[in-house]
Amino acid sequence: MKALILVDIQIDFCQGGALEVKGGDDVVAIANLMMPYFDKVVATQDWHPADHGSFAANHPWRKPGQIIELDGLSQVLWPIHCVQGSFGAEFHPQLEMDGIDKVFHKGMDRRVDSYSGFFDNGKRKTTGLSTYLKNEGIKTVFVMGLATDYCVKFTTFDAIDEGFDTYLIVDGCRGVELNPGDVSAALEQMQSVGVKCVQSDKIMAGLV
Repeated sequence: MKALILVDIQIDFCQGGALEVKGGDDVVAIANLMMPYFDKVVATQDWHPADHGSFAANHPWRKPGQIIELDGLSQVLWPIHCVQGSFGAEFHPQLEMDGIDKVFHKGMDRRVDSYSGFFDNGKRKTTGLSTYLKNEGIKTVFVMGLATDYCVKFTTFDAIDEGFDTYLIVDGCRGVELNPGDVSAALEQMQSVGVKCVQSDKIMAGLV
C-alpha cells in the first residue's frame, strides 16, 4: 500500500501569492496526474493564526528572511501567509480536491512553526498523519509539493523517522531558495537519510 503526500499546494505559495514559490503553479498538474496511481492521497495545509510567531510583521523592526529564536527554536521569519480562513490559505483552484482522501492542517500553534506534515518543528505535537497512514496500511509514501527546501524536506525527514519507505517526486516540487543552492542542498540532505528521488514519468510508466 502506498500513499501520495501533497505538501502545501496553496494559493499563497503559488504565482502572485504572499509567499510565492517560483514555478509553484507547475506542480498542480503533476499532482493531478499522480493521484490515480496511489492507494491513498493526503494533503497538508498550512493553517496559521494571524498572530503566528513566524510572521515578520508580528515582530517590530524585523523583516522576512531574518532568523530569530521562537519559543526556544531557531525560526526563519516569513511574510504573512496561509492565515486560517483566508483566500491565500486555500488550495490551488486547479488542484483536483476530489482525488484527496484527507487533509491535515499544520502550523496552528502561534508559538511554533510546522514545516513537516507530521509534526511541528519542535516535535511537540503531531498532526495525526502518521497514525492515519499506518491505520490505512500504508508502508510507502511519495512526497511532492511546496517547497522543496522547507516543508517538503522536513516532511520526508519525518516520514523516514516514522518508518515509511519514502520517495520524493522531484519534478513535482519547487523550492524557495532563500539562499542560492538551498534546493540542491535539500535534495542531498534528503537522499542522505534514505529518501529515494524519482520523476513522475517513472511512476506513470510503472517503473517505481
